Amino acid sequence: MLDFSARSLAKRLLQTLLVCVGIATVQHLFLPGLAFEVPLVYSLCIGLLCWAMVDLGRGLFPSARLTGWPAGASAVLLPVGAMAISFALGSALADYWFGWSTFDGSAMATKHLHRSIGVSALASLAVNYYFYSRGKARFLTERLQAAQHQNTQAQLRLLQAQLEPHMLFNTLANLRSLIASDPVRAQTMLDHLINFLRATLQHSRSADAPHSLAQEFARLDDYLALMSIRMGPRLHYQLNLPPALASQPIAPMLLQPLVENGIVHGLEPLVAGGALTVSAIQQGKTLVITVGDKGAGYTAGPKDAATGFGLQQVRERLHTLYGARADFFIRAVPGGGTLATVRIPLQA
Repeated sequence: MLDFSARSLAKRLLQTLLVCVGIATVQHLFLPGLAFEVPLVYSLCIGLLCWAMVDLGRGLFPSARLTGWPAGASAVLLPVGAMAISFALGSALADYWFGWSTFDGSAMATKHLHRSIGVSALASLAVNYYFYSRGKARFLTERLQAAQHQNTQAQLRLLQAQLEPHMLFNTLANLRSLIASDPVRAQTMLDHLINFLRATLQHSRSADAPHSLAQEFARLDDYLALMSIRMGPRLHYQLNLPPALASQPIAPMLLQPLVENGIVHGLEPLVAGGALTVSAIQQGKTLVITVGDKGAGYTAGPKDAATGFGLQQVRERLHTLYGARADFFIRAVPGGGTLATVRIPLQA
């Protein structure tokens, strides 16, 4: 995309100046009898004019607003026209500076003309190639980021499709049996199920829009309440969220796979069950969230496709959202159990 802010223009102007000085230095090294001032002045006059016409001229083409460079015939006409005009005008300015004419036909003028053409070609090619490669690289980077974003969205929806039916079918089966034996618990279970499904539906429509950590914990509370009714006394859970961190933004459903992993691989395989704890703390400018279970451990049972895919999605989403500023790792807890840790930047 085109960026004509003062800071961006100043940066590109400085880069063009450095290129022109570099070209003049090369000319001076290969033509030792020539004063450095000559190629420097010609390089600056021709290169800066070429830069202005190419860089500012790109804004006249609608196709360049997306890719940073004109499309079709304009991609050739713009740099060729800029090179021709900058050569003529830049040479005239440099001639005026030195008090001679590059085009008067004399031997000295012909010599200067050949040098001027060489400087013009080098300066113009360098400037045009720089803007073309820079614009193309930026366009490809944005396309790659957009593709990664779409891929993350698709994988998140696939994750929801894998996690929720498994939990939903088991919950409905338990709900059916509770209706006859314990209507009060059945109604409580149904309330939690409604809340969980409502939150899931809302976030599936805006998977990238962050919500508060309090909302994420409320969703986990509904899920764990359902699991608690299903597993009975085999499951004990605790959610620790300090009030100061309740409004911290977090990507929806980021913690769900970690909790699901703790239930499926840590607690359900054990006859006695166990405890699961989700905690959030602040460490300097970092938000640290842990999901720990005192169960069999992740490696104790076979990997489930949903939770295995879910853990991979946690890593990929953290990388997409925060890059190297985020961290995620899982380790075994001495004495049995697993601890998953997510570290993301704290927002003011």
